[in-house]
Amino acid sequence: METVDEIVAKIEICIAKMQFGLKPQTPAFSSDSKTLRRRLFPVWPILVASVFWFSASVLMAEVVVPPYFSAKPGSLAKAKERLAAGDKDLARALRKLVADADEALRVQPPSVTEKAKTPPSGDKHDYISLAPYFWPDPKAKDGLPYVRNDGHVNPESRDERANDSPRVALMGNTIETLSLAYFFTGNEAYANQAAKIARVWFLDPATRMNPNFKYAQAVLGVNDGRGTGILEARHIAIAIDAVKLLTGSKFWTVDNQLAINAWGNTFFNWILTSDAGKDEHASKNNHGTWYDVQTARLALCLGHADIARRIVEEAKERRVAIQIEPDGRQPLELVRTTSFSYSRFNLEALCELATLGEYVGVDLWHFKTADGRCVQKALNFLLPYLENPAKHWPYEQIKDKHDKGEFMPILRQAALTYKAPEYEAMIAKNPDAKGKTFQLLFVK
Repeated sequence: METVDEIVAKIEICIAKMQFGLKPQTPAFSSDSKTLRRRLFPVWPILVASVFWFSASVLMAEVVVPPYFSAKPGSLAKAKERLAAGDKDLARALRKLVADADEALRVQPPSVTEKAKTPPSGDKHDYISLAPYFWPDPKAKDGLPYVRNDGHVNPESRDERANDSPRVALMGNTIETLSLAYFFTGNEAYANQAAKIARVWFLDPATRMNPNFKYAQAVLGVNDGRGTGILEARHIAIAIDAVKLLTGSKFWTVDNQLAINAWGNTFFNWILTSDAGKDEHASKNNHGTWYDVQTARLALCLGHADIARRIVEEAKERRVAIQIEPDGRQPLELVRTTSFSYSRFNLEALCELATLGEYVGVDLWHFKTADGRCVQKALNFLLPYLENPAKHWPYEQIKDKHDKGEFMPILRQAALTYKAPEYEAMIAKNPDAKGKTFQLLFVK
């Protein structure tokens, strides 16, 4: 006779198959199943809804669009429709995406096991990296402990022989590019390469990463890893989100999707419950915001909409109300040596979090405290310095602040949300904007 867990597992696999590989129910966050009734209670509504959704989509011959939480709800379907209708502007963005995907076909799938250095655990499957702003102490004979020099990146932290950070960024960005290109073109070569990279990083026993970030951004002579290193894990959330776009490809099976969901749930559990994760959650600056972005996106990808909803709802008081002044300044970012860059970086995270909130019915975009603190104020505070590069930025910024390309997705999201043509006008002044991927993710 089958056990309760075996019965439930079969039901969950059935649901996942009907949803083209998306796993809505996750054992990692349910208590030990004492009764079948208790386990099935949250599953049956999903099963019934899945059957209805699957049947309706087949009968209506609609194109199935897997949820991709890095895009504004509905934008991918809208982009496909406009491309089919001959939209020249979106066609330009797609050509650039395809060109990037063609380049990505030549990428050798990265793995954490490639590094020469062995982590403190003795297991090369564990992710490791060094804190970028820490340098050997010139006053100490052995250079230890390392000391902070904010804004100045120590080349040691980018050395691939001892750091997985360059590899995780390559992995996440490449999977995203290839998966989007497959979604829009149907070219199986893109799906094949994305699937290979995902399996090497997440699934293959010889090369997979252990689902934790214990040893990220270590400070030599002080610790083996810190919660701040979780910032680098945002590329993992992007990859787990993007692979769903491979749904329907012969190179990405239901078993692959279920396996990456299982990996993702283990990592999600670690990031929520570990001391490092708790430290990052408690962080008040951009680290805390990006932690929210990662956990909310993973929650949505793994079927925990209730957790995602709670994260975004709490961000109203936990992030916006604390991080943004009534005039739009972000004081916790202004103390940095690259204060303009970090102000934009935190704003980017807030905008991503607000877009994630759209999937769970939480409006972070329009949240405003009694004294006027809000996301739009933070954007408007920075824009005069973006529009006029000669305008003096009254805070420390040790490197060029005017990377307008980084602002384009933020401006598009704001233009759509606030119905503000002035933001769209700023995008139009950037000659490269029409070829950027955000055009396909946030459709006018």
